[in-house]
Amino acid sequence: MALQNIGAANSDDAFYRYKMPRMITKIEGRGNGIKTNVVNMVDIAKALARPASYTTKFFGCELGAQSKFDEKTGTSLVNGAHDTAKLAGLLENFIKKFVQCYGCGNPETEIIITKKEMIQLKCAACGFISDVDMRDKLTTFILKNPPESKKGAKDKKAMRRAEKERLKEGEVADEELKKLKKETKKKVSSKEANAKPSSKKKASGSDEDHASPPRSHVNVEEEDEEEDDVQWQTDTSMEAAHQRIQEQLSAVTAEMVMLSTNEPEKKPKAATQARQSSKAVSAPSEDDSKAENGERSSKTFVEEVKVHLKKGVTASQFRSFLGSLAGSPQDIVTAVYEALLDGVEKGFAKEVIKKKGFLLAAVGQQEGSQLCLLRALEEFCGKSNTAAVKEVALVLKALYDADVLEEEFIVQWFQEGLAGDKKDSKIWKNVKPFVDWLQSAESESEEE
Repeated sequence: MALQNIGAANSDDAFYRYKMPRMITKIEGRGNGIKTNVVNMVDIAKALARPASYTTKFFGCELGAQSKFDEKTGTSLVNGAHDTAKLAGLLENFIKKFVQCYGCGNPETEIIITKKEMIQLKCAACGFISDVDMRDKLTTFILKNPPESKKGAKDKKAMRRAEKERLKEGEVADEELKKLKKETKKKVSSKEANAKPSSKKKASGSDEDHASPPRSHVNVEEEDEEEDDVQWQTDTSMEAAHQRIQEQLSAVTAEMVMLSTNEPEKKPKAATQARQSSKAVSAPSEDDSKAENGERSSKTFVEEVKVHLKKGVTASQFRSFLGSLAGSPQDIVTAVYEALLDGVEKGFAKEVIKKKGFLLAAVGQQEGSQLCLLRALEEFCGKSNTAAVKEVALVLKALYDADVLEEEFIVQWFQEGLAGDKKDSKIWKNVKPFVDWLQSAESESEEE
């Protein structure tokens, strides 16, 4: 099948990669029932990424004739006898209006119908959104027969989440299998050790091993055997009961006498305890020392991360390094974020995109680490860094697009921030448009 470049402006470019088949027409019938059949209309429409019904309807609108496309047979018919060159010229007009990007001229576009029933072309190459002239007759047909919507970014996100969950479940299953194998090996080795005595003991049996045990051990064993033979019984007669009651009463009276003699000794003990408590109050508390140690540990975390990043490590090596650090997940993630963005004055979003691999390594350590990263971002912005506060929405968008953060954790963090002590911070004012966009996109996907 002969191919040609899409668009008349690109017809002379030998290296143009967007191709479509040449149009083939066939005139059928006679008299008033004469029709023009575009034989390969389905192939042309596939190359243009548009439904074949759109191009067939466009020919009818431009020629002022009836047109019909049969979905089952794939035949495209236009009433009247029309030359192939004339239909090819009309197809070129269709490409300019409804296929090519108005910005870069690339035919890799997608038809979008807005809420106000306006038709736009979104370019996958440059991202430009072109507004189609709604005065064209074909626009009403497109609005009534919209193109099939492709899977959006939400579906892709859901697929990625499902893949991550599957990977996690597989890792957990592998770890359980490894544990079971280790336990079975231990049981087998212990059984073998108990069943087969060591050859060393058989070969190197000394005279001491065969010697009789000492006499003291023999006596103890004999006494135990004799005690086992004795059967103890309690006397239930009236005389024995009276005797036991008198013994208990005598024991209680003896304790009362001892308590009366110990009372004067308690007073000096109480005084010494009061002195010790006053000394304990004057001494520094353990919580204060722990707080000082916590401040030192956060600083040392940042320094350690900086030193490790200077070595030019990969993301996997960085993940293993973070796993070796002894500290809370929040401290570690905060240290990583501060170390990566330390010294940056502008362009925080670009810097985050460059170093997203290290942030992914930090977030993938434990569950809930995405909230730790969001709190680290909040803490970093709160350190009197006005540029970071202004660009906080751009940073969140970059992390969301890179699959480092998910929408549910962003919304949860935003709601906690508005309900917390720092609800008057400028961060929430700058983050609010991005959160509104997330929620509106989610509601649109649910409606679809």
